[in-house]
Amino acid sequence: MSSSNPLPWLSLVAVIWLQAVIGTNTNFAAYSSQLKQYLSLSQLQLNSLAFASDAGKLFGWVSGLAAAHIPLWLVLVIGSTLGFVSYGLQFLSITTTSETSSFLRSYPVMFLLNTVAGNSICWVNTVCYIVVTRNFPLDQQVAVGITTSYQGLTMKIYAVVVDELFASWSSAADRSYLLLDALFPLLVSALSLVLMASDFSSSSPPSAGGFLMLFIITTVTGVYAVMSSVSARLWSLFRYSGMVFTFGLLLAPLAVPATVYLKGKFVAWFLSSGGYEVDLEEVKAKVEGKGVEDEGVEVGPLLLVKEEVGVKEMVQRTEFWLYVFVYFLGPTIGIVYLNNLGQIAESRRCYQTASLVSLSSSFTFFGRLLPSLLDYFFSRSKYLPPRPALLLLLTAPITAALFLLLNSSHAALYTSTAVIGICTGAITSIAVSITSELFGSRNFAVNHNVVVANIPVGSFCFGYLAAQVYESETLAGESKCMGMSCYRRTFLVWGQLSCFGVVLAFLLYNRTRVFYGKRLKALNSFLNH
Repeated sequence: MSSSNPLPWLSLVAVIWLQAVIGTNTNFAAYSSQLKQYLSLSQLQLNSLAFASDAGKLFGWVSGLAAAHIPLWLVLVIGSTLGFVSYGLQFLSITTTSETSSFLRSYPVMFLLNTVAGNSICWVNTVCYIVVTRNFPLDQQVAVGITTSYQGLTMKIYAVVVDELFASWSSAADRSYLLLDALFPLLVSALSLVLMASDFSSSSPPSAGGFLMLFIITTVTGVYAVMSSVSARLWSLFRYSGMVFTFGLLLAPLAVPATVYLKGKFVAWFLSSGGYEVDLEEVKAKVEGKGVEDEGVEVGPLLLVKEEVGVKEMVQRTEFWLYVFVYFLGPTIGIVYLNNLGQIAESRRCYQTASLVSLSSSFTFFGRLLPSLLDYFFSRSKYLPPRPALLLLLTAPITAALFLLLNSSHAALYTSTAVIGICTGAITSIAVSITSELFGSRNFAVNHNVVVANIPVGSFCFGYLAAQVYESETLAGESKCMGMSCYRRTFLVWGQLSCFGVVLAFLLYNRTRVFYGKRLKALNSFLNH
């Protein structure tokens, strides 16, 4: 590890912790049935509450705009406070019996609180993306992939705490989840505040050794999460063992900044004890790449992006609309499929819902990690396709998986779920870098929030289509639809739309391949110097 400054790595660990606890919207499925019963909601109202959390992303651009004008620590405070208030009021509404709680339990208020809760995630994510891209400019994809993969573990972390710490509340999971949703992000944000407020971009560029350690730790964490979900009894060695293992693995990334710090101390001691005279300023200048300009290589962030534009200019670019519609017709459909996985499995008489959800969660986790692995090992290789090409290669399997779901076998269901999970997760990770590379890092926070606004739109459109088909196929007098017909037309429409997304992905790749070719040559030239 070339840099003796552990602070950039410590900031990355803080982002990992924030990502691990901020995916609170994924917890809704764990307590939605109890919330439906307690608030006497219809299925349509319950689905609308789930959509409300996604709808918060429609206003995610506000957090990006705020990040451009106020300190990052304040953006983090606002985001964690919004989550604390929105989830906290929902918790109070179902645990108290006052007139105020009756008002809070009204459907319009609950819808608003869920929207605010969903929007709070955008504020925290904005801070995380800015910190990672700022502190690791040459390793954005690697750093983003590692950190965002932890958001796939949010449900696992909260479930472990609920099962072991709130066992007496087992009949009221909605209370325990809402309480943790309010507290965890606020506490972790408070711990991370100083690191989020600091800029370490001028520090010596970190070496790949730290990322290798993080890859190993992240992979072990993911494997444990999957195995403990599938065979929970095997890991129940003692009381609170699940929490001990889970939080122990979350603390494990601290080994990276600790190693960097200790190595720096050892090198300093070795040089001083050996009587070496070293010009530290000269060494620092070489490590940070100063003086490279004199050798004819242009250096700086503009080298790595196609252009620096704001939202107004971005929406006038053909690349933007191609990119958004590829996202809309690929991973967004995948997200809607995964959100409806329980009902889809039930309609096909597949009752191993827990293992199926665990499968989707684990493959989504490793899908988010996959682009980082490719970038780590092949970032300077001419054989690694540019990111728009990866977007094309990952959208095509989603299309195939949707058509495979027309097969009634359980094997087809499990295979399609795994494919959609890994491809959706990978594209979610890649998208962060694509936005930065095509439209610049200066206005990244606002630009990327505009891009991901397609998710709630897709959640509503594709979810409404699925609900309509489901209702039309439900027999009169029955509350549930059973059989392949419940989702056959939905899968056909989703598959056809995804096919169009593959065509658009090819057009996006074709329009950007010249830029990415030049970018790879310039990056290699810079790193070789």
